Amino acid sequence: MTTTAVISKTPTIFSLEDWMENPPEGQEWIDGQLLEKNSMTLKHARIQLKLGTYWRNYKESTEQGGEVYTDVPCRTEKQGLRPDVAYLPPDLVARYGDGKVLPQSFPLSAEIVSPTDLAEDVIAKAPEYLESGGEEVWLVFPESRWIMIVTKESRQIFISGENASTQKVLTGFSVGVDELLG
Repeated sequence: MTTTAVISKTPTIFSLEDWMENPPEGQEWIDGQLLEKNSMTLKHARIQLKLGTYWRNYKESTEQGGEVYTDVPCRTEKQGLRPDVAYLPPDLVARYGDGKVLPQSFPLSAEIVSPTDLAEDVIAKAPEYLESGGEEVWLVFPESRWIMIVTKESRQIFISGENASTQKVLTGFSVGVDELLG
């Protein structure tokens, strides 16, 4: 007679502090749960690379310094998020640049909406970033060809044929919506 042992697996509690100590690759900590970031399409990846490259080239050409990152973890007031593209100015690079997780929002963040994302979920990240040290959030909607730029003071939408410009961070940066999303 063979006996089979049944092992009961208790769900592991994973707190925001646990996430801060060891953020699992490709996962965010949202509303008390570890959630896989939605899969990236080729279009999403292309836009992410373009925007990161544009921000990096601009900060270097204007000698503003700092660093541009992709899919890097940060902590907001309530969540552990990974913006698709983020900029950290020189003073914050000096302070936090070697950490595992930025303990606040990036001053400039971008979220690129994938076909599998719910727009409401992505839009909800903007106030979360802004309440946690963020100054400006770009929400990029490739299928609609919109770029929404959100600050505490304003919300602007740029559409096909227009140029989207930074409002508070990396001052003076501008890109054509069609150029970025094309």
